[in-house]
Amino acid sequence: MDNGFQFIDIIFFAMIAVFLVLRLRGALGRRDNEENGLDDIFKREQREDRPDGNIIQLPDRDENDPASSGSDIGNATSDAEADPESWATDELGQGLRDIRSLDASFNSEDFLVGARVAFEMVLNAYASGDTDTLKQLLSNDVYANFAKVIQDREQAGHVMEDTLVGIQAADILEAYTEGRIAHVTIKFVTDQINITRDENGDVVEGSPNAVITVTDFWTFAHDTRSRDPNWTLVATRSLD
Repeated sequence: MDNGFQFIDIIFFAMIAVFLVLRLRGALGRRDNEENGLDDIFKREQREDRPDGNIIQLPDRDENDPASSGSDIGNATSDAEADPESWATDELGQGLRDIRSLDASFNSEDFLVGARVAFEMVLNAYASGDTDTLKQLLSNDVYANFAKVIQDREQAGHVMEDTLVGIQAADILEAYTEGRIAHVTIKFVTDQINITRDENGDVVEGSPNAVITVTDFWTFAHDTRSRDPNWTLVATRSLD
């Protein structure tokens, strides 16, 4: 008899358990259907920031922008067979390819980075009269011209203060080879503050408050047979 009551109790509690499970499933089901499930904050941000959930829209590029034409300047490619100078004119592109045929390590993007650094170094060395640094960066002819101006300036008791505010642009205009010697000409457009003071510190040329735009054309050369990877400044001219 007791065993019969125990059996009934088991059935009763089992029915209660089934009832609770069904109620719980019903509640979760209504939450999922009526409230679209739990709102994951990370997924919410993804839905808000990315309309399709996966793709981030990039701004359109100007068709005339060299960086969008497949050059290695601002648009490097992992495709080794792509022409990294496809942005250039036929003559310039051929000149860059000629240089690369003599020096496989040549890369126009890396070259421009180094040229900008060299520009600032030469400018600072010229203003401060640092002939030791200039001798390492310039050809003999260019160094002789720079050294003569520095000497005349010192004899006059003048001090030059040349501040490079910024480089607006640095573009390769010309590239060619002469035998094993590679040449690259770059057009620099820079903002500078140029002043010259006399021995009393008075300004005799320029203005400390005037930022001027200067356009320079610098030609660098490199012997591709040399184990020294550095390029030398062999010619300069300014756009007056």
